[in-house]
Parts: sequence; structure tokens; C-alpha cells
Amino acid sequence: MRLKKGPPDFILFITILALLGMGLVMVFSSSAVTAGVRYDDPYFFFKKQLLWVIIGLTAMIIVMKINYLRLRELSLPLMLLALLCLILVITPLGVETKGSSRWLNLGFAGFAPSEMAKLAMVMFIARTMDVNLDKMKSFKSGIVPYILLLALVCGLIMLQPDLGTSFAIAGTVFFMMVAAGARVSHMGLMAVTGVAVVGALIKMEPYRMQRWTAFLDPWKYASDEGFQTIQSLYALGSGGLFGLGLGRSRQKFFYLPEQHTDFIFAILGEELGFIGAGLVIALFLLFAWRGFKIAIYAPDTFGSLLAAGLTVMIVFQAAINIGVVSGILPVTGITLPFISYGGSSLAFTMVGVGLLLNISRYSSSR
Repeated sequence: MRLKKGPPDFILFITILALLGMGLVMVFSSSAVTAGVRYDDPYFFFKKQLLWVIIGLTAMIIVMKINYLRLRELSLPLMLLALLCLILVITPLGVETKGSSRWLNLGFAGFAPSEMAKLAMVMFIARTMDVNLDKMKSFKSGIVPYILLLALVCGLIMLQPDLGTSFAIAGTVFFMMVAAGARVSHMGLMAVTGVAVVGALIKMEPYRMQRWTAFLDPWKYASDEGFQTIQSLYALGSGGLFGLGLGRSRQKFFYLPEQHTDFIFAILGEELGFIGAGLVIALFLLFAWRGFKIAIYAPDTFGSLLAAGLTVMIVFQAAINIGVVSGILPVTGITLPFISYGGSSLAFTMVGVGLLLNISRYSSSR
């Protein structure tokens, strides 16, 4: 298919730059104290994040310039590579941190295969749904194959173990099925089954049950499982409307764990207040609007499903993170896209953004 190419979505591009800029500022502000104590360099995490931002932007621009229809054929090899890496990470080759084996050591950097798996799933499912769109009304030939693939990928991720990422991937695939025209009854059955599976997984592991009970009443477990949630709420609450001021957080002085990764939004709310937190949420809503608009006006079904899946993948993860930080959801270990410290997460997210901008260049809305 030969498509007429135009400029990428300008509003989406500016939105990404704004989120990355806020992320760099908050990574430095939230990590300076920890980095100064642990590494004798308050800029330690900031410099690494800046490097990953440069790598991510470079990858985004490269992916944005290649016709996304040519990249379609890479979906199967990328999916197979992601599965291989998910298997390797649960072998002795995986790097264990805090009881979980989620990383592969590449020598120069750590690599989280689950981040690749998110992108690979969206690309592969968009490709196969494009070919089998007429089967999506059928439960046996349309829904079951994706349930089996989802069970395989999420099963491997659960062996790390990582329930939060599995939930994020499952939610993204669920939405893509809806977008592809699956029956409401089939999706309802899948949703009920998914909730039951998540409930069973929580009950199987004592630490997950502790997180769940702490989520229901964190103050009852204030010195243990509820500590992180309570400190996060203190940070958000003390920020008020305008915040304590950039760099003036109190919770980053070793009160709030994971203050520059999973809970960076709490430090942002403490320092920049409701205004700053609201701005970040507004930017993600703007991202969702532009992403779904790109999906609606994509020139083909593959581009439409791919854009919708990428948008949901990023926005859904942001919603989970903000929900955890604000006490609406139990602690999951999900980072905030573009804002949280983390190399492989940012790199693969930026590749996804590159694909989204790529599709926008061929939008039929012109």
C-alpha cells in the first residue's frame, strides 16, 4: 500500500517533550538526596536518565521516519525475541532484585524483558487482528488464540513474579479486542474470568494478600505493608494547591521508598502541588486524545489497531501508577511513563511513541 506522507502530530510531539522535561526535573529532584548518600553524586540518577532520554528520542525519530507498514513484518520476530527473553530472565541468567528476577544484565545496562513484551504484544496482536478481523466475532477462532497468547506471556511474567505488568498487558489486549470488534458477551466473560484469576493469584501469595489487606486499611499496617501508601498520601497531602516548592520535598529524605521510580508522582505532588499533579494528568489525557484520534484516522486497520493499542498501553500504565500513588489501587510496582526513572522502560515507551507519530504522518484526516 502506498500512502501519502505528511508531518507527524505536532500536539502529541509537544506533549511527549513536556512529559520528558517534567520527568527529568523530577528524577533529579526526587533522587538527589539518595544519590548523594549512596553514590556521593547527587546527579547520578539524573545523568543516567538524561542519557536514556537521548537514546529514547533518537529511537523515536528513527522509528517515526520508517513507514510503519514496513515495520509490520517485524512483529513476529519481536514477539519471539520477547518470549525468549522472558524465559531467560527466570533462569540463572536473570538478575534478582528484592526477591524478583525481572532483569537481564547486558553488561553496559540492565534490561527488563517485560518492557519489550508490552510493545511486542501490541505490534503482534495488531498485525494478526488485521489479518483475522472477520474472525473476531467468534469466540473459538477469534478470542481463544489471544487468550492463550496472553496466558503464555503473562504466565512467564508472573514467574518473575510481576502481577502489575501482567495486569497492564492484559488490560491493553482486552481493549484491543474490543477495538477489533469482539462481542460484548465474550468480553464480559473474559473480564469476569480475568478478575477471578487476579483474585486467585493474590490469594496464592502471602505477600500479595498482605498488600491487598494493607490497601483496604493502610493505617492498620502503618509500620509494614501500609507504610509506603501512607507516606505517599502524606506527600500528596502536604503539597496542597501549589506545593512546597521544587526541591523542597520532605518525603524524599528516606521516608518514602522508591521515591524516584514507582512513587515519583507523590514527590511531584508534594513539590508542585495539585497544580503540578493536575498538569501531568492533563498531559496524559492530551496524549490519550491525540493517540485515539490517530487510531481513528489511520489509513488502514493495522495502523488503527496499533495506534489504539500503543495509546492504551501508555495511558493505562499511567493510570495504574497514579492510582497506586493516590491510594486508589494496591501497590503494584508499575512506573509512571516518561516521568519515572528507568532506562529500558523509557526506551521501549519511546519506540512506541515513534510508531504512534509514524502512523500520524499518514492520517486520513488531512
